[in-house]
Amino acid sequence: MIQTPYYLIDKSRLLPNMEKIAWLRENSGAKALLALKCFATWSVFDMMSEYMDGTTSSSLFEVKLGRDKFPGETHAYSVAWSDHEIEEVIANSDKIIFNTAAQLQRFEAQSASHVRGLRVNPGVSTSGFDLADPARPFSRLGEHTPEAIEPVADLISGFMFHNNCENADFDRFDAMLTQIESRFGSLIKRMSWISLGGGIHFTGEGYPLDKLAERLKRFAGENEVQVYLEPGEAAITKSTTLEVTVLDTLHNGKNLAIVDSSIEAHMLDLLIYRESAKMDQSGDHEWMVCGKSCLAGDIFGEFRFPAPLKAGDRLSIQDAAGYTMVKKNWFNGVKMPAIAIRDMDGTERLVRDFTYEDFTAALS
Repeated sequence: MIQTPYYLIDKSRLLPNMEKIAWLRENSGAKALLALKCFATWSVFDMMSEYMDGTTSSSLFEVKLGRDKFPGETHAYSVAWSDHEIEEVIANSDKIIFNTAAQLQRFEAQSASHVRGLRVNPGVSTSGFDLADPARPFSRLGEHTPEAIEPVADLISGFMFHNNCENADFDRFDAMLTQIESRFGSLIKRMSWISLGGGIHFTGEGYPLDKLAERLKRFAGENEVQVYLEPGEAAITKSTTLEVTVLDTLHNGKNLAIVDSSIEAHMLDLLIYRESAKMDQSGDHEWMVCGKSCLAGDIFGEFRFPAPLKAGDRLSIQDAAGYTMVKKNWFNGVKMPAIAIRDMDGTERLVRDFTYEDFTAALS
């Protein structure tokens, strides 16, 4: 048995997302790139690459990971490239996307023989979190006006629009895309490819994939462009759990259970956005599940169980892949969760464990 804590990627739960992506690719003509900022556990890239076209990045290291581990296209984007990075970025990518016209002009000579694109911020978003909203006031993410883009339009062949965030509403997406076409249409028609970014929750239950496919196909046809999508969370949603064990219990006005994991170290996004972890709940016994770090607010959430928790009980925290594994850290020296895969036949195998040597190697 694998020692907790560990992330468990279940291929049978990953597969439905991949099949929806494959269906959308087939019926819309759009290509799908995995957003490595959300999920970069390359031990399942062999499976995912059968259903997706490549990767997109947010940094040099992600560019290199995509090129090394994921067959297909490698798109290189960063909010800002450094002088010492640019040659290596170009050498390891198929397309380079600049965040601003100024960066494009700064690296014009080095990238002259490369496929180049520019990020465009249309100023509309679906995000409920200001922290994550690409279109927040004074956003640094992309050029905002056609006037700023026009002087450099001939230097590029594509745009990246990334303004959705957990958008599960097709009608909202449709309206936003119409706004983009209305404002940037003349520029779009001069390009050969357009990325519509990620944040479209099209693998969710009940999402009208047929409508999305038709809209993407129509957009591509009317503008004569190759469309790209950059699913992150949509690719891996509900595929992974964080397996933990109860270490101790106490009562301090509420029933408290301390587990061998930490929200601060292992599911940081929940702490940042003040959200509760997800756990299957069935029963009348209410317990607060807490992490083992010294942070007072290291709390996964409050849940209901069939029986009182006790030391040694095993718990599975759901939906623990997106923006979690990529953000894990060594706070308090708490052991990082190992990574395991459950194959299609149900067998589980350990693919990576983390040791004291990994802890010291991250420091100096």
